[in-house]
Amino acid sequence: MDRRRVVITGLGCITALSESVDELFAALCEGRSGVSTIESFDTSAYPVHFAGEIKNFDVTKYIDRREAKRMDRFSEFAVAAAIQAVKDSGLDFVKEDPYRIGAIVGTGIGGIKEIEEQHVRLLEKGPGKVSPFCVPRLMSNAASGNIAIQFGLRGPSFAVSSACASGNHTIGEAFWNIASGRSDAIVTGGSEAACTPIGLGSFCAARSLSTRNDSPTTASRPFDRDRDGFVLAEGAGILVLEEIEHARKRGARIYGELLGYAATDDGHHITAPLPDGAGAAMAMKLALADAKVNIDGVDYINAHGTSTELNDIAESTAIKTVFGEQAYKIPISSTKSCLGHMLGATAAVELIAAIKAINHSLIPPTINLDNPDERCDLKMDYVPLKAREAKVGVALSNSFGFGGHNACVIVGRI
Repeated sequence: MDRRRVVITGLGCITALSESVDELFAALCEGRSGVSTIESFDTSAYPVHFAGEIKNFDVTKYIDRREAKRMDRFSEFAVAAAIQAVKDSGLDFVKEDPYRIGAIVGTGIGGIKEIEEQHVRLLEKGPGKVSPFCVPRLMSNAASGNIAIQFGLRGPSFAVSSACASGNHTIGEAFWNIASGRSDAIVTGGSEAACTPIGLGSFCAARSLSTRNDSPTTASRPFDRDRDGFVLAEGAGILVLEEIEHARKRGARIYGELLGYAATDDGHHITAPLPDGAGAAMAMKLALADAKVNIDGVDYINAHGTSTELNDIAESTAIKTVFGEQAYKIPISSTKSCLGHMLGATAAVELIAAIKAINHSLIPPTINLDNPDERCDLKMDYVPLKAREAKVGVALSNSFGFGGHNACVIVGRI
């Protein structure tokens, strides 16, 4: 059976920079940072005092307070972004077969805020005071389940949890589900809300985070020799994927086409990537083959680019392995330099940025790249400091996660 074509018809986001996709992309291209001092809890005892924290988020702009009380913060973000994306798509679910539309949404950690709060109640007040909503709030599939409930979707609905690769794995599974003919549309993406005491504390203990407390907005600096770790962030990115004829029949606006997807694993270390980036390189190669795109057909790479020493070097090496001399001709940028690292949500937001780059012929920069690290290859074009006008027909978005997970998605202009 011929594979069906899959397009993107709706976009939604909740990030530290904006709750609007258009405003988010404008901020990225202006080189603004969403990283700031954490305000939701006291960080004085921590070595890190900042994150890509979402300030003043009001979930009641999207759903009523009673519904929200049954959700952890990561689910609130996901539902809010999904409401944006569905509205943007123009899909009217009343006119659709609910069994042909699903919700597949990833998360790296899930309801960690709920776990923390209920553990305190358990210790202070005893087991009888633990909330009956604890498990429905904390479970990793809560976001996809709440989105399905919100819109009455009865097609495939589940979660993918593969650390920082969750978003791309999730989008890839949604893509294949539609391409194979099992569904007509999927609401998909990722969500994370791990800017909590134990979330911050655990990454601090692992010495994974930047400690630039005196300058949070310059802390995330992918491919820069002075980087000292990634910046923890929270948020959600949701997309509506749709079979192309289904979208055309209803006159939908189409942002772009999902061309290919592939995933591999390093099989090497629970947190560190293969030094030569072999697993990441294979994921890129397989995604290109799946998309039927040659190496000279890629116009932009949205890098995983975490601002950690091992990741940035391994990814740069992987890109050279796949693209050879062509690697020096492709603009590469990391939007984590502006947003921080949203873990399971980050790939979905980054794919949104890549889609907008195609639509606007404008590539967002890697900010804070003041002193490029020669180990990442000084000849490679990381689009430093300023956005660049460029016609983008095809973009590759990389996402790699703890556990050695690698997932790559390719999107193209219609």
